[in-house]
Amino acid sequence: MTVQLYARDVGSGTPLVLLHGFPLSSAMWLAQREGLAGRFRVITPDLRGFGGSVLGDDEPSIDAMADDVARACRGIGVRRAVIGGLSMGGYVAMALCRRHPDLVLGLVLAATRAAADTAPVRENRLRQAERLEIEGTTRVLADEVLPGLVGPTTYRQRALIYGRVRGLVQATPPHAAAWAQRAMAGRDDAFGTLRGVRAPALVMVGDEDELATEDEARAMADALPNAELLVIPRAGHLCAVEQPDLFNQAVAEFAAALARTAH
Repeated sequence: MTVQLYARDVGSGTPLVLLHGFPLSSAMWLAQREGLAGRFRVITPDLRGFGGSVLGDDEPSIDAMADDVARACRGIGVRRAVIGGLSMGGYVAMALCRRHPDLVLGLVLAATRAAADTAPVRENRLRQAERLEIEGTTRVLADEVLPGLVGPTTYRQRALIYGRVRGLVQATPPHAAAWAQRAMAGRDDAFGTLRGVRAPALVMVGDEDELATEDEARAMADALPNAELLVIPRAGHLCAVEQPDLFNQAVAEFAAALARTAH
């Protein structure tokens, strides 16, 4: 089944496609749309089942999510873009590099990892997916996922940001979250894909991120032929939401340099 993604599309210039984390929606990119649309065409899709996009009836897979994004880009006339993904969005971005490499002008990977899930992580995802479907609520996400999404600094000092993140988690449709957990649990190691990426890459991680560590970020940067690594201070897993100015500045410099070499 072909799923049409809902996407916010603002600004003009080099296209910048930003793929959201789990269990959120493109609403998490608010500060990026506001901060980057003056210089770039910022496109933020809701991945299938999240936000304004329908779930469809395909088997859960990250590849299906990547194909959705490629189709959405073609549908709005975007042939090449800087592809950025945070956490789950990073998995989708890496799948795009493998399945639709011509689309990728540059790659931004934030708070994500190239390794497949370990057995305990996979089992935990599948257990949560089952609970989401049985209970039909996002309680398991609020209890188990939300605490790891932001770092201690945000938790202590940025109550508004934490409140916004909690609201986004609570708004997630349980069946979409279950589907996405199964998709992530089934994904393969992506290091081979990264070693073949010709586009320049920027890898970012928050220094307080306990879900995707600095070591994992460094491993991705080392595997990529042309990558820089940036550690964002006082940020947890949602570094783009917790430290939007630092995130936006890094992405803007990276994308602007790409735009210069592309002409």
